[in-house]
Amino acid sequence: MTSYHLQAATSAQQGEIKALVQAVRINPLGLDWRRFVVALDENGAVVGCGQVKPHRDGSWELASIAVAPAWRGQGMARAIIEHLLSDSSRPLWLTCVSTLVPFYTRFGFREVTALAEMPRYFRWVSRLFRLLAYLSPANTLSVMRYDSAQDLTHHLYAARTNSWPVLLGAAFPSSSRPVERRRLRLYPPP
Repeated sequence: MTSYHLQAATSAQQGEIKALVQAVRINPLGLDWRRFVVALDENGAVVGCGQVKPHRDGSWELASIAVAPAWRGQGMARAIIEHLLSDSSRPLWLTCVSTLVPFYTRFGFREVTALAEMPRYFRWVSRLFRLLAYLSPANTLSVMRYDSAQDLTHHLYAARTNSWPVLLGAAFPSSSRPVERRRLRLYPPP
C-alpha cells in the first residue's frame, strides 16, 4: 500500500473517479475525466484523484481532491495538488471545509472572505454555504485563492523545512525589509 504513481486520467477510469469522489463525500458535479490526474496503485486501480475545472465566469477551481481512506497519510493528496498546481499558470480557486484551510495554506492558497474579491461562481457558493451555516453551524465553507507557481515554491520549501523566515518572505515578496524584521513585526515579543 505504499506504491502509487500519478498519470492523466483515461476515459476507462471515469467510473472509478466518480466512485471515489462519492465514497469520500465531496462535490460529485463536474467530473470530466479529461481534466483529472489520478493516482494508481500497483494494480492500476484509482486510489486518488484531483482536477482543475473551469467555471462559466472564467474562473478555474482546484477540485475533487480525493484519496481512498486506506491510502491517506502517505502524501498522495499533496502529490496530486502539487502536480495540478505546477501545470497551472492562472489564478486558481477552491472551496473547502474550514478545517482544511491550514492544509491548503501550505500550498500557497490564501483564504478570501470578501465577496467582492471572488468571481461570480464563488460568490454564489459562498452565499449558499453561509445560509447553510446559519442553519447548521457545523457546516462552514472557506473560499481560497492561489496566485502563482512562484509562491508555491516558497510555501512548499517553508512547509518542508519548517523555515518560517522563508514562508514570511514569500508572503511579502515586494518588501525590501530583511525577512527577520518581517517576522518580528508579525510576531511581536510578549
